[in-house]
Amino acid sequence: MSDLFPNVGTCVDDIAFLHSMYAESPIHGSGLMMMNSGRLLSGSPCLGSWVTYGLGSENENLPGFVVMLDHSGGPINGPKNWSSGYMPAAYQGVQIRADKTPIHDLALPEGTTRAQQRDLLDRLKEKNEQHLSARADNSELMARIASYELAFKMQEHAPEAVDFSKETAETKALYGIDEKRTEDFGRKCLLARRLVERGVRFVQIYSGGNHNDHNWDAHGDLVKNHSLHAGNTDKPIAGLLKDLKRRGLLDSTIVIWSGEFGRQPTAEYAQGTGRDHNAYGFTSWMAGGGIKGGTSVGTTDELGNFAVDDRFHVKNLHATVLQQMGLDPNKLTYFYGGLDQKLVGVEGAEPIKQLI
Repeated sequence: MSDLFPNVGTCVDDIAFLHSMYAESPIHGSGLMMMNSGRLLSGSPCLGSWVTYGLGSENENLPGFVVMLDHSGGPINGPKNWSSGYMPAAYQGVQIRADKTPIHDLALPEGTTRAQQRDLLDRLKEKNEQHLSARADNSELMARIASYELAFKMQEHAPEAVDFSKETAETKALYGIDEKRTEDFGRKCLLARRLVERGVRFVQIYSGGNHNDHNWDAHGDLVKNHSLHAGNTDKPIAGLLKDLKRRGLLDSTIVIWSGEFGRQPTAEYAQGTGRDHNAYGFTSWMAGGGIKGGTSVGTTDELGNFAVDDRFHVKNLHATVLQQMGLDPNKLTYFYGGLDQKLVGVEGAEPIKQLI
């Protein structure tokens, strides 16, 4: 473990490292699509959508799939990364924040009682369903109708889910919430734990915003860039792993940490200190959920450029996650475009057995 991650380094006995990941694209947009949806082009459901489609949600009062973005902005491609693609829109990710107002516009309108709002929503639902009756195949319209009901339930239940006041000072310190540098990402990690406790199926947290040094895209200065982002996230990540473990949640929760690709082993310019994209040999890691901790799988060549031993495609990572969630990655299908579509492709993919 690099000394950029001293706190995560204390958790390695729970972590399985994949040192031989590869994908087809070294370009951010298509690389992000591949990591999220298993496709280079947009229009397909992401991993979070497949998981919620396959398992449903354990909590009808909160979204089944939640996304939290970096304070500096969202990733390239934006909402396409958490899209439900050709599946019904109800399976797409819902953005929330981990600040003082995690879910905006959630409070009742001033002067309105809950009973009055229920009457209003019932009337609105009646009219919407009349409109839907002639458009039964419009999943976006169905999702919009369902979102009113979810929002009504969230007004009552979400404030408790995002309320950190009952968390101990020790727990907040574990996530780094008491330190300015780690507060933002720490709040996201703590909120992720609280959401998982309450039955939210899939939580995705983005570290880094749109481009260049706003994220881990270290073209200019690798040491400056990675020191910044690792320092912002190291303590919160370790806090999440340790908190899940001590609460007995790590056994049933998979934690995945990855970018859309890695960095090349050579400087980008003759006198440069940056690195370019490398989709042909990079590292991801996983912990919890039946993943074998304290293991490393695969190697790259002597330069760290290409995966050579036990090469694993992004689809193998997806297959591993689906299997550990109790789903058969080669039988979980959704019929679209004349094919039984799968997250792992119509040709299928096998889980990484060395990790299980």
